[in-house]
Amino acid sequence: MVTIVVATTSDPASINPAYALLAMPGWLPVPAPSLLQQGIKSFANKNVRFLQHDKGIVEEDDLDRRWEEATGEAVDEVIFFSKHTAVSNRPALTVHPIGVPHLREGDVPPQGGRPGWAAPPDPRIGPWLRLLKKLAQSHNLVPEFEITLEGTHHGPITIKPTMFLEIGSTDEYWKRQDAAKVIALLVWEGLGLGGGAAVGNWGREDERNKVLLGIGGGHYAPRHMDIVMKEGVWVGHLLSGYSLPMEDPSQSKENGNTDCIGGTWRQSIKVAIEATKSAFPGGDVLAHLDHKSFKGWQKNAITAYLGELSIKIGKPNDFI
Repeated sequence: MVTIVVATTSDPASINPAYALLAMPGWLPVPAPSLLQQGIKSFANKNVRFLQHDKGIVEEDDLDRRWEEATGEAVDEVIFFSKHTAVSNRPALTVHPIGVPHLREGDVPPQGGRPGWAAPPDPRIGPWLRLLKKLAQSHNLVPEFEITLEGTHHGPITIKPTMFLEIGSTDEYWKRQDAAKVIALLVWEGLGLGGGAAVGNWGREDERNKVLLGIGGGHYAPRHMDIVMKEGVWVGHLLSGYSLPMEDPSQSKENGNTDCIGGTWRQSIKVAIEATKSAFPGGDVLAHLDHKSFKGWQKNAITAYLGELSIKIGKPNDFI
């Protein structure tokens, strides 16, 4: 099984961490002819494969499947380097799962993916967020840079456990070499390329098997972040409020009457649960709600629907 790391030359926040990673010992070119014909270069280091292309980072779909077909190597996970943009322009280093589970069939995803799809979230997301904070602190990027999760969003399409590692939020910060180095070190240490133990291997670290599925709140998932930053916590998909479209007909406010509430919120929750379960075999997926982000009728409907799906709602201490 191999891990794929992907970067694009079209984005300085993607290619600079890639160059920093490739400057570390042990990398060798391993051309995959069918992919090379499509403009994709590849390199190997132990069980890690690095892929470099020239398109937008969300534009090359199915790189996991394409690598398997080109080489015969089974892919375990996919990690993307990318820039992050934000209205605040605040410098940030972010980690997040991908998908657009709330979009309807026929919708055009604004940043890749497929309507109603979510990739399995890479189990390393929680452990690597905590490692990222330690590395950023040791390289004096904190407090200048915020270290944060983001909600599930955008593509490209993958079927293996996936995460994005991003540098934000303006051109000045996308080009920061110290930020690029920290992202490269996160992958180097996190995958055990330097000889240490890999970080975030599901099922091989301890007996904790509770997995947080975040529901509600803003894009940076602050209520969920408070829990995920604690040692030993695993995290799956994070559905921000915009990924839970809920229509509000007057009769829908009856407690537990979810049938009357339109929107794709049920689809989004179900897809996120299924993808999270597939990424954490044997795990106990618990929903964590950002209660203050919901109106009463919304919380009642979501709680009832989670009950229909046999998903329990966890309190902060349930995940620790």
